Amino acid sequence: MVRVFGACATLSMLLSIAAPAQVIQFESNGLHYQTLTRSGVTIMLAHLPARLHEYSIIQVVVSNGSAGPYVIRPEDFSIECADGTTVHGAPAHDIIEMEMQKGSGSDVVKLVTTYEAGIYGNPHFKSTNGYEARRQSALAVSSTRLRAAAAASALALVKTRLEPGDSTDGAVFFAEAKLLTGGKLTVHTNTDVFQFSAE
Repeated sequence: MVRVFGACATLSMLLSIAAPAQVIQFESNGLHYQTLTRSGVTIMLAHLPARLHEYSIIQVVVSNGSAGPYVIRPEDFSIECADGTTVHGAPAHDIIEMEMQKGSGSDVVKLVTTYEAGIYGNPHFKSTNGYEARRQSALAVSSTRLRAAAAASALALVKTRLEPGDSTDGAVFFAEAKLLTGGKLTVHTNTDVFQFSAE
């Protein structure tokens, strides 16, 4: 009997180790969030309803609950479409440069309103060095295009090194807006692969 119990306990432990982590989904403030934890790192994301020119946007929160530092970049995010094509998240400097060239006051309002409605209305959201810290730096800009670029700079997820216990947030931009209506969203990080529905 002891051997049977020990074998069952061992089997249960092996199955729990081999079992893939499950994506948890929830609604908050009108947005559909998905969250997944691997190796102590949690990624939470939601597709934002607003678009910026030809870009679709997802809101991302990353929390480092692991024992070591963790690096995250917008280029780590990709959409894998049913036709086999893959589109990567745009680097933050591409979005800022685009807003420097053709940014408008409506871009600023649309981006800031949509993003803030998501983060300030979400009780699961906690960030130690994300949007709020960057927003303070962007407030003093006066030119419309510079203000649009500053708003994009404050919102965009940038390459970030998170120490244990740190978290960050930001927007990841995808050049093909239609790609967010299907397929699979994958995040390839320095240690793990996270997979979500792209919708």
